[in-house]
Amino acid sequence: MGYAERNHILHSINGYFCSMQCFSLQFFQVFRFRALLMTGFLIIGSRTFAEDTVRIIQKDRFKVTSYLEAYYSYDFGKPETKQRPSFFYNHTRHNELNMNLGFVKGSYSGKATRANLALMAGTYATNNLAVEPEWARNIFEANFGTRMSKKHNLWFDAGVFPSHIGFESAVGKDCYTLTRSMVAENTPYYEAGLRFSYTSKNDKWYAALLSLNGWQRIKNPNINKSPFYGTQVIYKPTSELLLNHSSFIGNMASDSLPLWRYYHNFYVTYTRNKVSAVFGFDHGMQVKRDSLNKTSGHSFWFTPTIILKYQVNRKFSGALRLEYFKDEEGVVIATGTPNGFNTYGYSFNLDYILSPNFMLRTEARGLGSKDKIFNNGKSTESVNYFVTTCLIISM
Repeated sequence: MGYAERNHILHSINGYFCSMQCFSLQFFQVFRFRALLMTGFLIIGSRTFAEDTVRIIQKDRFKVTSYLEAYYSYDFGKPETKQRPSFFYNHTRHNELNMNLGFVKGSYSGKATRANLALMAGTYATNNLAVEPEWARNIFEANFGTRMSKKHNLWFDAGVFPSHIGFESAVGKDCYTLTRSMVAENTPYYEAGLRFSYTSKNDKWYAALLSLNGWQRIKNPNINKSPFYGTQVIYKPTSELLLNHSSFIGNMASDSLPLWRYYHNFYVTYTRNKVSAVFGFDHGMQVKRDSLNKTSGHSFWFTPTIILKYQVNRKFSGALRLEYFKDEEGVVIATGTPNGFNTYGYSFNLDYILSPNFMLRTEARGLGSKDKIFNNGKSTESVNYFVTTCLIISM
């Protein structure tokens, strides 16, 4: 190789490295500019937001969970439509294997912000969100919260979140019994709106004030768009005892004439060693109208519920439930019968925990009413019996 050729090759290599150096410098400058720009935006936005944004990548603050509840229910009344009584909104299909609820949830919990988003499917979603707009029918939870004080546990949340009423929820594994009580099925499972909440430093007191879009509604159904309000107070004097009072007030009318509803939910839970107990009492009152569409007093309904649970060992537990629901004027559950909805119920269930993520449950349940309100093939009866089995998978 001659001198001229070697010189040409060395010149080419030197040019290549100079080009790479220039490119690297330009890339670094662009990257540094964008990084500084992003940092500037974060600083300008707020220091708290920046800190929480950085922390979102930490596994202990961001969590993804999943839940699946498959069930089989057999109604001895053998309804021809395979649909169980209309006042049930969970485990509603007769003699078929189905999914009551399945969802995937992402949640973030920071010192100053928190958020939850969960999308769902199943017969629970089909039955409970049938009146919602189509875009909302698969939303199980979607909310964002910010802490209002550095010294106190005071939060402001907005969006769709679990109801503040009742001791049962849509998530079966969190309930003492497989199926939901009559009172749970006919009070909200979810709600949408704004929530201000406070928890005391010793965790003994919790209080919340809510402005809502309706009685289990994501979209406000009222023509006049009047808001609905709710309150909740929880007191835990000891680790074994909890007392709760929740309330709701709102105009239930679908027209311009007011139809106010007032609702109170009381319950006490007690847990000691292997025994757990729940006693609940709910009372509702709503303005009623006469044949001339004028207000004429109030309609009332109430329902007491008792549940006792015994934990045999780490794997096995059993629960007994007694309940009664009286709604003679059909405000919540309309029957069109002389005594309205005047129904008692009882159930017994066994739970077996296969592993921390798998639970198998079986329940036998009976209902009795003053009137013949239960579908028994081609006729109606005053009693109803059914057995339900479910498998719960939670990750």
